[in-house]
This record gives sequence, structure tokens and C-alpha cells, in this order.
Amino acid sequence: MFPAAVLTFSNGLTLIHQEIPATPVVVADIWVGAGSNAEPKPWFGMAHFLEHMIFKGTANLAPGAFDYQIESRGGMSNAATSYDYAHYSLTTATPFVSETLPHLADLLLNAAIPDDEFIRERDVVLEEIRQAEDDPDWLGFQSLINNVYEYHPYGRSVLGSVHDLMQQSPEAMRCFHQNHYQPENMTVVLVGGIAQEQAAELVNQAFSDFRAPGVSCPLRETIPQPQITEIRRQELSLPQLEQSRIMMAWTAPGVEKLDDAYGLDLLSVLLAEGRTSRLMRDLREERQLVQGICSNISLQKESSLFTISAWLEPEDIESVESAIRFHLDSLQTQGITEAELNRAQRLLCNEFAFSTETPNQLAGLYGYYSTIAHADLAMKYTDKILSFDTQQLQKLAQKYLLPDNYAVTVMKS
Repeated sequence: MFPAAVLTFSNGLTLIHQEIPATPVVVADIWVGAGSNAEPKPWFGMAHFLEHMIFKGTANLAPGAFDYQIESRGGMSNAATSYDYAHYSLTTATPFVSETLPHLADLLLNAAIPDDEFIRERDVVLEEIRQAEDDPDWLGFQSLINNVYEYHPYGRSVLGSVHDLMQQSPEAMRCFHQNHYQPENMTVVLVGGIAQEQAAELVNQAFSDFRAPGVSCPLRETIPQPQITEIRRQELSLPQLEQSRIMMAWTAPGVEKLDDAYGLDLLSVLLAEGRTSRLMRDLREERQLVQGICSNISLQKESSLFTISAWLEPEDIESVESAIRFHLDSLQTQGITEAELNRAQRLLCNEFAFSTETPNQLAGLYGYYSTIAHADLAMKYTDKILSFDTQQLQKLAQKYLLPDNYAVTVMKS
């Protein structure tokens, strides 16, 4: 049973509310379906840049005034942008939520995006890009996703590039903001020491004055879903790299096949989480070919990403890649034991329990699922994980983790 209430206002705005009477704080997390996946071709990096500019004030709030209002009451705020969303969170003591949430709503609905602040903040984002480009792991991952997704938005950096940002203008950003920061594209999550009636009234008042959408903004072009039908190999030479890496990736289903993505979550644990996982036991504990190895699935709305990454000596790269392919083939031909399945299910269910203990964690979970799929799916994760049997996982490995169809990026010094 979903423990939160989901309300939809007449303007299309969604509110998700859960009262936790024992906590003296309220977490407000506002999710917008306006990540880099929404950017049309001239405006790459716009969604993340806009996240910065949201805090540069409105007609009622000078730049920096919001931070002062929050911090002077002992609260905290944060924001993040990804491919499928941008979200803005506020944590405050319960008595102050009625004073602080309207300020955040004002920023989100009425961002001024002043010309002078645009130029100043662009320099901040450009420096963020330059710092990222000094990180070898970031460079390696960007190379990998570009190799996997090619022209799809998931294949480029959320930050954009220096060239992308230098082509943008305050007018273009205002257009992007006005078109995407609309009530039907937004979810407000309130979790903590606030009753439902008060929460609904507060949100209804604070999020009532949306601007009409613009009419002249370009739309993101439709990009076919990526398919990998061969081994796509890239090698990076990075002088600052202290240890070589190999990163392998497969495309996985998005939210339209969410159960398959959950099954791949189990396979990632079975392969490389803990000393008794197949890859860890073979490649690190027994043969000592890697210093570390991990596997992960990143759930995304249109196409998820399954990865296996290892840290190793350059002379062992070929042997490790071959061993990973062998283990994937074994999954498909030899299958999975009940003991492996039970262990993976136990680990994932425990991790989920640990990740839903605080108001911040719950608000983020509800907002994330509401934005990429449906809010009530947020609490069905453990039931789905426990529903799999060994034969189902073997079929998923046969369908998605083909040992001859993947992208691989190798990083050497």
C-alpha cells in the first residue's frame, strides 16, 4: 500500500504528501520533468544552467535573498539536474515551512533570469565543465555513454559543453523555462511534520501563479532508441590516470518495462556486489586480476544503462574483458542458483529499507518515481524484487546482456 496521498490540483500540478508526526521538520522536494532529455539541439546544457539561474531571483526576490531566508531559519536547500528531471529541495523546521516554501515556489514559477546574472553564472557553469574535464572517471563515463547512445540525449553530458553554453542567451533560457516549468510537468512532494490539509492549502496558494507557456520554443527532435548489435570499442589515453579502467555497457529497458529493469538490478548484484558475487570472487579474490569491480543499472525513463566497471593493470585488460564475457555467457547457458538469487534479493531489499528511513529519502523517492513513471510504484520495489525466480533472471540475461553486443571504454595512462 502506498503510504502517501497523491493529489492533483485543477491546474494539473501534482502534490504527494506524507505526514510523519514524530519529526519536527518538513522536506519539500519539487520535481520538474525538464532535464537534459528535454533540450532541443541548439540548447544543450540548458536544463542544468537553468537550475543555477533559478536562484538568481524574481521581481520579489533579489539574487541571494532566497538563501538568506532559508539559512536564517536554520533550513537547507539543494538542487540537481539529470537527464529526465530537475529537482529543488528544501528542508526546514515545521513552523517555518509556510514562510519558506512560497519563496521556493516564486523562484520556480517566476524566475527573472536577468541578463547580467546570466553572464556571471555562465562563467560558474563553464568552470564546472572545466573541472569535470579534469576528472578521468568523468571523461571515461562520458566516452562510454556517447558510445552507447550516440545522438540520443542520454549520450551527452548534462552540463553541456563550453561551445554549447556560449551559444545560449537569456531569452532562450526564459523560453525553455516558461515552456517546461508548467504545473502538469511538476510534482511537489511534502514529507514530515505537516498535516495533509495544511500541506494542500499551502501548495495550492504557493503554486498558483504559473505563466502561460511560450509559443516559439524549439522542441527536442525524436531520436530512435539506441541498439547495440556489435562490440563498440574505444580507448582513452589519459596521462593523469593512476590506474587503468575498463567500462562495459549494455542498453536496458526504460520505465515501459520496469519489471525487466528490476530483474537486471538483481543480476548486477549477483555479478559484482560482495565477495561471493561471481565477478568479485573470480577476478579479485581468486585470480587477483582486478583491484575492484562493480556492476550497476541506472534506471532512466527512455533507456536504462547496465554497466560493469573494473580497476586493473593495463596488461590484464584483455583477460578481464574475456572473463566478464565468459560469466555473462554462463548466466545465459548455465543459469542461476537459488542461493545466488536469495542473496541478491536479500541485499537489494535491505538496501531499499535503508534508503527509505528519512523524510529526505522518502521525498526524493516519491518525486523521482512520479516524474519518470508513477508515484505509487515507489513502494513496490521489494515486492517486485522478491517476485523473480531463477528462470526469469536467466531469460533477462539472454535478452539484454549479450556477450557480443556491448560498448566498452578502456582507459590507460
